[in-house]
Amino acid sequence: MSETTTANTAVESAPEGHPQQKKESRRALVSSFLGSTVEYYDFLLYGAAAGIVFPPLFFSELSPAMGTFLSYVILFTGYLSRPIGGLLFGHFGDRFGRKNMLFITLMLMGLVSVGIGLLPTYGAIGVAAPLALVFLRITQGFAVGGEWAGATLMAMEHSSKKSRGFGASIAVTGGPTGAVLSTLMLGMFATLPDEQFFSWGWRVPFLLSAVVVLIGLYLRLRVAESPDFEEAKTHGFTEKATPLKEMFTKYPKEVLAGTLAGAAPLAVQALLMVIMVPYVVHASDGAITRDRALFMLTVSSVLHIFTIPFFAWLSDKVGRKPVMLGGAVFSMIMIWPMFMMFSSGKPLLVGLAFILGNPIIQASMYGPIGAFLSEKFETNARYTGSSLTFQMGSVFGAGLIPLVANRFLQDGEVYNTDGIWSVGIYLVILFAISGAAVAFSKETHPKFTRDELKNS
Repeated sequence: MSETTTANTAVESAPEGHPQQKKESRRALVSSFLGSTVEYYDFLLYGAAAGIVFPPLFFSELSPAMGTFLSYVILFTGYLSRPIGGLLFGHFGDRFGRKNMLFITLMLMGLVSVGIGLLPTYGAIGVAAPLALVFLRITQGFAVGGEWAGATLMAMEHSSKKSRGFGASIAVTGGPTGAVLSTLMLGMFATLPDEQFFSWGWRVPFLLSAVVVLIGLYLRLRVAESPDFEEAKTHGFTEKATPLKEMFTKYPKEVLAGTLAGAAPLAVQALLMVIMVPYVVHASDGAITRDRALFMLTVSSVLHIFTIPFFAWLSDKVGRKPVMLGGAVFSMIMIWPMFMMFSSGKPLLVGLAFILGNPIIQASMYGPIGAFLSEKFETNARYTGSSLTFQMGSVFGAGLIPLVANRFLQDGEVYNTDGIWSVGIYLVILFAISGAAVAFSKETHPKFTRDELKNS
């Protein structure tokens, strides 16, 4: 009997709170956190570079405005492919287990990032360069589409019933941790002279992902399969499951509500990561440099790592809906002072704007999102359901916001900083939609008190 099989058997038979279960729970949390960190480091690194690196290197024959627009279109393709990856990996994850799918997504993500780091530019191979970039970005989205739900479920399903919101959030914090690493690495190399940065400096952060991917793969090999999945498998529910079909027959309302609920917080995350760094540089007339703005974003992402679990912990105490609804209302109000500070051109106020945006506005709805989405679905459809809802939310939230913001901020060849107020109106509407989706959803927190398998 293999080490992993023995671990699975021990965890399955151990009562909640047993030392063996606690050990496996800690291992699952660490593995999910580090794996998600690596995945999102790779995925968000493209976003950090989209407005800085790719326009002059992969669209050098076009105007800067058109090059930036096309770079954001390629960014969007990664979000479009995420639901496809979520459906595919989710389907097999519900049928054959979470662990194997997570190993595949992480390995695929590492190969893509190294490929981007080695990719010749337009000046070397012409139009083949942006076409290859599109292919790699689509593959990247496909991989991360299967990652989020699998890592979240492994962390949540290894946690005790009273702390599943917090457990799921540990995997979710891989997003801001990956953002910290990606912006920090790109920011460090952005301090190089332009000639060196655009020649080789931008490639190093992509190539370094290979090291952390190997560490993540090792940890994922050692973690036991989810206890919930093992129990469902024992009862034969995984053999009967057809998760793809059930999304459109058994869970259509859950999919729609989950998709809309996640759109607004995901839009804020992408806006800060992709748009606000170049915006701050323009709004300050260059007084705030590119590397300084990236550093401010990094600081806010560090704080974000701690506020996501806080709001998730709060949802374990009072329920998912009160926390997320409060976050939606708060965000609709605080978007305006955030944009005022971003537009001030003053380093202190800009730094505070990043802190208000990520650790508070975004985290207030995003913290409980892992448990909120996952608890909508029973075990034998949970990977597929949470993948589909989160990734569709990513398309409508994070995927569209760079294109929308660029439309308002880029007036031909002129950067129009006044367009930020139109972006604010767009975000308020999006938060109203997300808040309404939460309000009309059932509270998922009480589901912890019943046996899902016996009621499935």
